[in-house]
Amino acid sequence: MENKKPDKIQLFQEQSVRTHWDEEQEKWYFSIIDVVEILTDSPRPRKYWNALKTKLQAEGSELSHKLGQLKIQAQDGKMRLTDVADTEQLLRLIQSIPSPKAEPLKVWLAKVGYERIEETEDPELAFDRAMETYLKKGYSKNWINQRLKSIEVRKELTDEWELRGVKKGTEYAILTDEITKAWAGLSVKEYKKIKD
Repeated sequence: MENKKPDKIQLFQEQSVRTHWDEEQEKWYFSIIDVVEILTDSPRPRKYWNALKTKLQAEGSELSHKLGQLKIQAQDGKMRLTDVADTEQLLRLIQSIPSPKAEPLKVWLAKVGYERIEETEDPELAFDRAMETYLKKGYSKNWINQRLKSIEVRKELTDEWELRGVKKGTEYAILTDEITKAWAGLSVKEYKKIKD
């Protein structure tokens, strides 16, 4: 994994968690040991994590098989291999940690899950929540309406691609990249970088 974006420390309940940005996958990876230590107050977070991995495997979870390792700077300043999880994996892992400190995150995950179920029953709720989120972030109603319109136009375009046999995933990405190059003179990744 290439790391062009500088590693940055993310705060988690006022404690630091070592992270790594994967430029190619455009994902953050988090040190599992750091999160376990914060949520459990265990004096031996590595041992706690090993026991939790064993428990998860016994329950049939494939989470531990999907996790990776990266060299991240340790407390002694040396780069050492450590187990890491992306955001989705980390949230799944937090669900498995029996700790009062993990409880607020579990409640939040349950709320978000419930909202997603509501949105499948009434898709208009998703637009209402998007509008509310953009307003909280300080965007104007005009900007929000333009953004929602662009999503609608994008949906019409991808529907047309689907009708013409374009496969989702890589082919969509290639076409989107070509369109972005045509109007912006940049690839999607290059355009995202200048926006950041």
